[in-house]
Amino acid sequence: MTKTNHTPNRTESSQQHQHDHSSHHQGHGGHGGHNPAMFKRRFFISLILTLPILYFSSQFQQWFGYSAIEFPGSNWINPVLGIIIYFYGGWVFLKGAWQEFHSKIGMMTLIALAITVAFIYSLAVSLGLPGKPFYWELATLIDVMLLGHWIEMRSVQGASQALEELTELVPTQAHRLQGRQKNGKVEDVSVDQITTDDLILIRPGEQIPNDGEIMEGHTNVDESFLTGESRPISKQEGDEVVAGSVNKEGAIKVKVTRTGEDTTINQMKRLVEEAQGSRSGYQVLADKAAFWLTIIAIAAGTTTFVIWLSLRDLLFAVNRGVTVLVITCPHALGLAIPLVIVSATALAAKNGILVRNRDSLERAKDIKTVAFDKTGTLTEGQFGVQNIYTEDISETDALAIAAALETSSEHSLAKAVVETAESRDIDLPEMTDFNAVAGRGVEGEIHGKLYRIGRPEWAEELDIDLPPSLQNGMDKADERGESGIVLMAENKAIAIITLADQVRERARKAVNQLKEMEIQVVMLTGDAEAVAKSVAEELGIECYYARVLPEDKVTIVKKLKADGSVAFVGDGINDAAALLEANMGIAIGAGTNIAIESADLVLVEDDPLDAVKALKLAQKTYGKMIQNLFWATGYNVIAIPLAAGVAYAWGILLSPAVGALLMSLSTVIVAINAVMLRLTKLA
Repeated sequence: MTKTNHTPNRTESSQQHQHDHSSHHQGHGGHGGHNPAMFKRRFFISLILTLPILYFSSQFQQWFGYSAIEFPGSNWINPVLGIIIYFYGGWVFLKGAWQEFHSKIGMMTLIALAITVAFIYSLAVSLGLPGKPFYWELATLIDVMLLGHWIEMRSVQGASQALEELTELVPTQAHRLQGRQKNGKVEDVSVDQITTDDLILIRPGEQIPNDGEIMEGHTNVDESFLTGESRPISKQEGDEVVAGSVNKEGAIKVKVTRTGEDTTINQMKRLVEEAQGSRSGYQVLADKAAFWLTIIAIAAGTTTFVIWLSLRDLLFAVNRGVTVLVITCPHALGLAIPLVIVSATALAAKNGILVRNRDSLERAKDIKTVAFDKTGTLTEGQFGVQNIYTEDISETDALAIAAALETSSEHSLAKAVVETAESRDIDLPEMTDFNAVAGRGVEGEIHGKLYRIGRPEWAEELDIDLPPSLQNGMDKADERGESGIVLMAENKAIAIITLADQVRERARKAVNQLKEMEIQVVMLTGDAEAVAKSVAEELGIECYYARVLPEDKVTIVKKLKADGSVAFVGDGINDAAALLEANMGIAIGAGTNIAIESADLVLVEDDPLDAVKALKLAQKTYGKMIQNLFWATGYNVIAIPLAAGVAYAWGILLSPAVGALLMSLSTVIVAINAVMLRLTKLA
């Protein structure tokens, strides 16, 4: 293992990030076992019942300057509806509070306390106790809390339900070619009977039943469910297709590579289900805030009641104590985190990011270093022509002759030469008498002249010396770790073509953007020093490790963690351990390998720039969460003392109505602030 350049000495960090994929989603302490449909149903029924309460509320009549209709018994509409909403809409919170009493008080306890005090006091006022009832505050608090819990549960189940619906659309039958031959007889069989390496026929307009590789034909495939890209993607022989996508045009024959639970769509569904079990750290923070807010509310309410009871009458003391408890109601706190999670999840999906662990977006804010695996992540994972050095022939003619010779070869370097010629729209001359020389290269006649292309050692065996210009090119290729092949005409060398694993242009942008974010970029590769150095220089990466074995990656990540949180981006099976060791593991390319099983985030598209988007999303998400927690609790700093009557001596006394307005205002701010996250541009 080689490590170069100016990375300082590092000691292993003792901090170990532990993944927890086995926990069961419980939401706010106590609503485990419930579902979004239940919260949705109770929210809308309670909302409908709230409307008459708002209409008949004396505060609303005063604020909006109208008089509600009166009829015998109209004064009992609010008490009756309040009783229904308290027991129907608030029952889940009362039950949750009872469960919290046996563990640790939190959000459910605070909600239950607030609605119970408001309910009992309001009912007492309706039965003759002097004062103003809190029916509309009671109803709206229950409505908002039901809405918040519905949003939170829907956010973690929505993606899974969408994938569930999609898997139901995957065809139950497949057209299998008998004998696993391209020209075999077609038979319709159940998808369950399809096995790996079977050949299946997919006709235009059909949905693809299994993941596989195209063996014959070309077409356009709609993979919008996977990538979010509505434009059909061109596919040809050798390209991968995934179950659930739609074949838009030509008929194709596909060799099955994954079936059943191993298909991309089922892997994604499983990851989303696992994500439901991970609890947002900032939702936990909100619950902690609710715990202390509950303690503060009880203490402040009790203290207020006792003090005013000694200074004034019982009615005034009760009114002040109840006002404190009602104002402390966590309308905004209940929505603060769920709304941000919904917006962050939507923004992530829009940008091709599958969030496997919900708290991974929160951990990402502290990332100081991003370590990339090289092959297949920063590079294409396939060879491409880097340079062409010629002697007594033009570069275009040399490439045309080389491609003509390599057209019949199956070698990866040969394919790279042919693809380069095609990309430059070069017309290839006719080649005859083709012959493949094992371990050397290929030869053939072009325009009646014998040409050869192959390894430099072949030229040596044929006693063909390289001219200085070509030898210089070969030396440069060796320095950069590139592979060089020699084009020979009769008994002389006329060109050197150098090839290397091509650097992704998107990787270059990713490295530059990470540098702008003041995040260190590190490259890990099992390739030789020369190859690693060449790629690192091309991408502008100052720290890299060469000749790295899979077990070495874990050691390196541990060392990097000594200087701060580390994100590791990889795409291979041998990256799994490093993905687990890193503070945040990012698997690039969903469904293509088992690396996603060890990752926190899965980048659906094979694009390293999405790793940068994920970090930007994390920073924005963290900011919104903190802002919302501030808006959700900050108003209490002013509202609680005023409600308690601290400024009563100066004629300032916060009424329940004004307190409720402050509370509602903070809820509106929290909601708008969370939704604004969706407008963030990550690119």
